[in-house]
Amino acid sequence: MGNPSRIYELLQDYVSSDTQVTEVNIGLVWTICKAQHTGLAMSPGNPTRTLSWPGTLSGKTLAELASWITDWEPYKATVGMAAINCSLNRYELPSGITLLPSPDNANLAVFEHFLPQLHDKKVVVVGRYPGIERYAEQLKLSIIERQPVTGDYPDPACEFLLPDADWVFLTASSITNKTFPRLAELAQHATTVLMGPTVPWLPELHEFAIDYLAGVEIIDPLKLSRTAAEGGGVTIFKDAVRYRIVDLTPGNSMSWLKAQIAEDYTDKHRLNQAMEQWYSAGKHGRFHEFNRLNQLTTKLSLMDSCYKRLWDAHNA
Repeated sequence: MGNPSRIYELLQDYVSSDTQVTEVNIGLVWTICKAQHTGLAMSPGNPTRTLSWPGTLSGKTLAELASWITDWEPYKATVGMAAINCSLNRYELPSGITLLPSPDNANLAVFEHFLPQLHDKKVVVVGRYPGIERYAEQLKLSIIERQPVTGDYPDPACEFLLPDADWVFLTASSITNKTFPRLAELAQHATTVLMGPTVPWLPELHEFAIDYLAGVEIIDPLKLSRTAAEGGGVTIFKDAVRYRIVDLTPGNSMSWLKAQIAEDYTDKHRLNQAMEQWYSAGKHGRFHEFNRLNQLTTKLSLMDSCYKRLWDAHNA
């Protein structure tokens, strides 16, 4: 298992450095970041009236906002996570299983999918999902929640419940609130599903003992933005997003990562040609997209290293 705290460096490695943000919307439940694509993250549960930066975010780069993911102020970290997902969503989504929701349990589609595998297993869910109590009589179910209600376990219970679990469903909001490194470490011997609309689509999450990603595919960005701005919660699953499940076996992760490497290599080749033309035309000073080219070179090196580790694991 990789160093779980490395996740924050990894996420920022994928962010386009010069792409400008056009809009940030912090809704009651969901935070939206828009640039060339749309990124989504779950908003903090505690409202505040003292943020110092509202009205200043449009026009900043995705990289500037993505760096906020390491901040301990929850709203800054949430904006950072939304910016990261905005940048990641420029890639084609990995092949996987698209879950078509039923009208009464759209937000529970992931649990419905895995339900046949969960009987007689110790199942721990980190984060309370509306309606999840319907499974309490079918499963050996424990729910850990930062703001527990009747029947939930508080945060410290993770130290006792996760090492003994067979399956762990881990909310991706744990990345934003900085509990992911410890939770991933505790759950490394369980089958672990990282889930929720905050999930970043990254094949490297296999290295953090994540077995499945259950994130969302945005099918109507305009409807998603409107629903989030109007205080929508689970209603985004009606016709704005839908769940997709990706199995992070080494073989699948390698195929996914290989596609991303090819896409970024093509982009790097384009920038190299543009830089040659820039200097051939007699222009002086630094090439105007030098930062982007340098970022791609660094990221490709990191992706190659990850691919090698996945290759070793796949062929062990």
